[in-house]
Amino acid sequence: MEPTPHLLILDPQDEIREVCVSLVESLGYQASGAASAAEAWQRLENEPCDLILMDIRLPDMNGMELLQRLKQNWPRMPVLILTAYASVGSAVEAMKLGASDYITKPFDLDELRLLLQSWGRRLHLAPENPLHPNLTNPGSFGSLIGVSPQMQAVFRLIVKVAQNRYPVLLLGESGTGKELVARALHYQSAFRDRPFIPVDCGALAPTLIESELFGYVKGAFTGAQRNHSGLLEVARGGTVFLDEIGDLPLDLQAKLLRAIQEREVRPLGSNRSVAIDVRLVAATNRDLQAAVAAGAFRKDLFFRLNVINIKLPPLRERMMDLPLLIEHFLEKYNLPGRPAKSFDEAALARMLRYSWPGNVRELENCVERAVALASGPLMQIGDLPSPLREWGLAAPAAPAVAPAIRPLAETEREAILSALQVLKGDKLLAARLLGIGKTTLYRKLKQYGQLSPPAAAEARSAGLGQ
Repeated sequence: MEPTPHLLILDPQDEIREVCVSLVESLGYQASGAASAAEAWQRLENEPCDLILMDIRLPDMNGMELLQRLKQNWPRMPVLILTAYASVGSAVEAMKLGASDYITKPFDLDELRLLLQSWGRRLHLAPENPLHPNLTNPGSFGSLIGVSPQMQAVFRLIVKVAQNRYPVLLLGESGTGKELVARALHYQSAFRDRPFIPVDCGALAPTLIESELFGYVKGAFTGAQRNHSGLLEVARGGTVFLDEIGDLPLDLQAKLLRAIQEREVRPLGSNRSVAIDVRLVAATNRDLQAAVAAGAFRKDLFFRLNVINIKLPPLRERMMDLPLLIEHFLEKYNLPGRPAKSFDEAALARMLRYSWPGNVRELENCVERAVALASGPLMQIGDLPSPLREWGLAAPAAPAVAPAIRPLAETEREAILSALQVLKGDKLLAARLLGIGKTTLYRKLKQYGQLSPPAAAEARSAGLGQ
């Protein structure tokens, strides 16, 4: 029998702490509470703990400082942040320091229950799994990156459905990472040691798809010199990922439907069926319901594949993930042993304002190209692909006698205000991404007349923007 997870609730408010402890115990987990950092530390040293749910506003220690100490001493233990003061900046800062997830006060009990159930299941997943949720870097889930609520919901759904063998349908625009989700579903499952086989239904000719999926026997057609097992048979016990399922011809849709229903396939040229045991994950960027209405996709196959569906958000709807994604791809493409390259303020501001129609795939290509072509360590707008260089520019004006020269202060102002607009006014994150200090940012905003009276008072009390 697996041991019952033990959760520690650290919150200075008695009512909040008691509610959380009761909720944890109602889920069948063990729970204990602490009202201060000192009390929590004493409990951790004297009794085992699997997960901490903590407020970052504590009476005896800065929550971020405590988080750092916790991760230094118990690096594999997940820490969930509970706070009424969350923002994009504080959430990202906490996640970078090692927090695994966060929820804001006032919280919904059902939301907190789902969060704790999800992490309770994760505590029992095998750490050797190559796509195991990264407990020390919760912005990542295997190769998936995101701290936005949309992506965190996707991560939780992956953990929830991975262990069963029902078909899963992945929906989303091109470039949103559907194959990465399919791989995460496979490697989170109990059959992760079995094959994962991707098939691009849009890239293969119909005859090739049929022979690849279902197999054939010797002499079935010209060139069939030997028996060939289909991928649905080869992946026995594993996962077959059918990418661009909407491009599958109608006759093959019927054959695939029969294979799902009967759990067997009949190879081309054979009069005998072969049993299959495989989990199907299908993906498309098309509107399958519209295709069904138009007669281009079988309704019965749609219902068979759509037992569980996961919709991936486009990048433009989760722009708070953009800084983490840029950082991830910079780490990926910066060459070891050479000076690391980064984006200057103007290039970063352009990237933060761009709508990314090609989603994460376009962003990765952008970063890879810039790193490859930039001549110096600081990458500029000229190093970006042409869609980003030209995006948002007005039609060229008539030639002037002298070229127009923009003052440096005007360019700086545009970069600062653009970053704040994209980051929903989060000044701490904007300062970090722009490479300037908090004091400098507050001073500039005051100079631009963009600092509201409450923000100005807050800055004065903190000794900023003087």
